[in-house]
Amino acid sequence: MTAQIYAAGTGRILRQLRSDRRTVAMILFVPSLLMALLYFLYDDVPVRPGALPLFDRIAITMLGILPFVVMFLITSIAMQRERSSGTLERLLTTPMSKLDLLASYATALSVAAVLQALLACAVSFGLLGLTTAGPVAWVLLIAVLNAVLGVALGLLCSAFARTEFQAVQFMPVVVVPQLFLCGLLVPREQMPDWLHAISNVLPLSYAVDALQEISANPAFTGRMGVDIAVVAGFTLVALCAGAATLRRRTP
Repeated sequence: MTAQIYAAGTGRILRQLRSDRRTVAMILFVPSLLMALLYFLYDDVPVRPGALPLFDRIAITMLGILPFVVMFLITSIAMQRERSSGTLERLLTTPMSKLDLLASYATALSVAAVLQALLACAVSFGLLGLTTAGPVAWVLLIAVLNAVLGVALGLLCSAFARTEFQAVQFMPVVVVPQLFLCGLLVPREQMPDWLHAISNVLPLSYAVDALQEISANPAFTGRMGVDIAVVAGFTLVALCAGAATLRRRTP
């Protein structure tokens, strides 16, 4: 019975998502367009002989960051919209449990995340000439995992918001510090000790570390496996915490 409820919930969200063309366009095309913008931004930057082009260094990391940011924003707003419209309250009066509901959302939006990551990687590696030492498949896997992490954290944060505007306000609290401390702006090893310690408990740091490992190593490494496992663990914990804190109605 739980499997049937879960499947029905996932199908409902996918149909609802398909009918919202603007959201679909944002999910699918925004990361690819931003990658193209990044390419033209660094296209004329001179590179020392033997050095890695600046676009390759930045773009491999952004392939993990952009899906995370986009899916966090869309998920937190969509979940809050379900609550404010009364849909969430009606669903939770059925046999559907909170975990079934969040699992349905995570699965449906993860399907969108896979398509998003496929398109972004195709544009980056196929059209923009991005190169990496490791297999593209591992980059794709981490991009999808980051997008699912964004979904999980978006579902969790939406439980503490009363309006869609409040849901958006979680972005500078949850997302922006991770962007600053993940190693994108300054290598984590060069940060002050207290900032490095904070970055060690932020999931995006491990996603960026894994992508940097792929860019430098042609084969799978143990550190890469640990980083991927940590991101997956954060995602699972966020989903469980979201189910535990989900309210039936907005006060």
